[in-house]
Amino acid sequence: MKLKHTLLAAIGLAFAAAAQADINVGVVVSATGPAASLGIPEKNTIGLMPTTLGGQKVNYIVLDDGSDTTTAVKNIRKLLSEDKVDLVLGSTVTPNSLAMIDVAAEAATPMISLAASARIIEPMDDKKRWVFKTPQNDAQMATAIVEHMTNNGVKTVAFIGFADAYGEGWYEQFKSVAEARKLQIVANERFNRTDTSVTGQALKIIASKADAVLVAGSGTPSALPQKTLKERGYAGKYYQTHGVANNDFLRVCGKDCEGTFLPAGPVLVADQLPDDNPVKKSALAYITKYEAAHGKGSVSTFGAHAWDAGVLMTAAVPEALKKAKPGTPEFRAALRDALENVKEVPGAHGVFNMSPNDHLGFDQRARVMVQIQGGTWKLVK
Repeated sequence: MKLKHTLLAAIGLAFAAAAQADINVGVVVSATGPAASLGIPEKNTIGLMPTTLGGQKVNYIVLDDGSDTTTAVKNIRKLLSEDKVDLVLGSTVTPNSLAMIDVAAEAATPMISLAASARIIEPMDDKKRWVFKTPQNDAQMATAIVEHMTNNGVKTVAFIGFADAYGEGWYEQFKSVAEARKLQIVANERFNRTDTSVTGQALKIIASKADAVLVAGSGTPSALPQKTLKERGYAGKYYQTHGVANNDFLRVCGKDCEGTFLPAGPVLVADQLPDDNPVKKSALAYITKYEAAHGKGSVSTFGAHAWDAGVLMTAAVPEALKKAKPGTPEFRAALRDALENVKEVPGAHGVFNMSPNDHLGFDQRARVMVQIQGGTWKLVK
């Protein structure tokens, strides 16, 4: 009997050791609430991510923050304190990601944000050294918009953005680039993600007689200002940010978004890219896998941001495993270091070249300009 108990104890210890050897990844996404059109494809993409890396099993623990900042913080605290994750992916939107940074840094656990604002990783400091992200920075995309505007005769522009960190970050970046290119901003308005009317803001924009309008929002809520402006007869050029690059936005905005310009990651128009584009192969690989699981035409750029987090994991985890075992502070530190040293790794959105001062690592290969034509995305050449 004693031998039997000894064997059972040994088996139990073996299983415990095996469990401890697993790589645990915590995921926080906005699968419900105003940002759901972004978070749902991200959540779907997690189901397509690697289940083994470097010979180690990978477990994903996925939590929904409901597009709420307080919930996002509660979720990351749970993942770190109860689930003892080695890495956090998320959250979907900028305000939630910014709120999660302190928690990740305090736990000395690397975090890969799926949100866009450069504020998430800049300026670099002792906290943000633990944080990486996969979406293109606002400044990179703002430059693309301003270049297109000035090349197409736009001299004055009206701005309307979210009344949160996303909208403020975009205004700061856009204003800086616009001023450098002598583009005059003649209106500056805000709206909330949950607003049902923006008539007052639209009337001010129309009164400004701007040549173009930039709507700095993300997901389906960004359709509201454009639809309102169309209804009120605004006839200038329309621009949106890469925050609307999914089919739910096309569905909600409908004919009112025809002709709209926006910058986007190459994955949005991967099949229209020239064959020598370094991102085309990796972008098409993601599209093929996602559409096999969720249907033709179901891909969005937001799911691809989650996919690129998996690309970074695939590159970094094997390097971290050479130095430490999962479930330890040493492994989390080694994983942070490995992420910071990823070089020339193509994802669905661009080619990653990380450094101690750049925790995104994208260059101009990570952006294209597209136009909404016939209810779909067309590459602007």
